[in-house]
Amino acid sequence: MFVVDLTFDCYQDTTLERAEQAINRLVNALRFNGQIIGEEFPTVLKDGFFVTRVMCPTEDAMHPLNNSPFVKHSIALLHDAGLLAPKVKVIGQDIHSNGADNCSEPSCYILYTTYVHTCSPLYCGDDFLPVPLFSIPAIANGDYKTLIKWQEDWQACDQIQINGATRCEFPALAEIADINSDLSRRGKDIAKRIQFLTQKPVYYYLYRVGGVDKHSELARRCPSCNGHWKLPEPWFGLFDFKCEPCGLVSNVSWDFQ
Repeated sequence: MFVVDLTFDCYQDTTLERAEQAINRLVNALRFNGQIIGEEFPTVLKDGFFVTRVMCPTEDAMHPLNNSPFVKHSIALLHDAGLLAPKVKVIGQDIHSNGADNCSEPSCYILYTTYVHTCSPLYCGDDFLPVPLFSIPAIANGDYKTLIKWQEDWQACDQIQINGATRCEFPALAEIADINSDLSRRGKDIAKRIQFLTQKPVYYYLYRVGGVDKHSELARRCPSCNGHWKLPEPWFGLFDFKCEPCGLVSNVSWDFQ
């Protein structure tokens, strides 16, 4: 990912409140379009202009060709707040973050995330790198908000079950591990939507922890169709199970890794 500064010049008198609302509107539009990643975007006022620092999945993520209708509308509304469209300055590549997939035609995708990931939840099935969301057709209403909200909920449940400090641990675990949970149903619906739009297979990741022993884990069947889904070798060293008809991938319980 790349660290980028967005500079908003004031072309007329404005108020801090109006400028803040206009910048926040644009930042949210960019986030729901996958052009910027994360949830915290510090903004400073300096010598009559505002600077917002963001993280972008690719160096050219802020190119106008990637803008969604909501992003374009938010840029237009900056004018009402006395601000010009932002100047984009790429500071450099973040050495701590993942790269981005640049396959022109991925053979398939994987819907996968964890509480420590800040990148796109859609991964390329060829190199297992996060796919910039704006590189695929918009999922609904011109952007990817439904996918990003699903990712936020998945990560919140993952964080709760990893911490294991409250009675919410097991309900949270069920949301990311149970094929019939509300979160899984939402995720599978999103995966089907992406599959329809891209005409490429999309696999949904089911988290797995617990179990009796490694032997019974290896003998597990697909929780959706009860078919055999154990792979001869782990896919990307992570997914031990893969069901083609159901579009599911999973792992041997983390307790027996």
